[in-house]
Amino acid sequence: MTKRPSRRDEILQSLATMLESQPGSRITTAKLAAEVGVSEAALYRHFPSKAKMFEGLIEFVEEAIFSRVALICSEEEQAEAQLAKILHLLLAFTERNPGITRIFNGDALAGEHERLRSRVQQFYDRLEMQLRQILREAELREGLRTRATANTTANLLMACVEGRIGQFVRSEFKRLPSADWDDQWQLLRATVFR
Repeated sequence: MTKRPSRRDEILQSLATMLESQPGSRITTAKLAAEVGVSEAALYRHFPSKAKMFEGLIEFVEEAIFSRVALICSEEEQAEAQLAKILHLLLAFTERNPGITRIFNGDALAGEHERLRSRVQQFYDRLEMQLRQILREAELREGLRTRATANTTANLLMACVEGRIGQFVRSEFKRLPSADWDDQWQLLRATVFR
């Protein structure tokens, strides 16, 4: 027997679905309550504010991505493989979760609370810090050197991935982030490493 999702999870799933199906539209609590099939008051029993609903989605992404990043780093010994898998993970996750991607692109946060944008920035900063750490350890453990500093290289890799995510959102989810990524990764890899 399949367990029914909690009302809280149902609200978050509906929010993510609305973000995907209504690109460019502002999601109101009234619209969300109608989508879930509850009153606005019922929404507020589970979340004290709409900002907390967005935070719930951000927490979901942080847990999903960083638990998988930790797994990749423990399973893969080679830095290049770690980097490739982490970057592909982010692209594949956004491709499978287009509504949530609007939050991480900033598109869905226009007019929302500043702390949400700060939280998304922290997510990207943390991911970039993970890439820097991998690059630094690669030089010590593997003798793998980059053409630029670890900071510059990690930032370049994140900029490429974030750009692909931005293209995905701007195309209304038609231009898939993973399309041609393997070829582009090979170009980046050849450019980044000595």
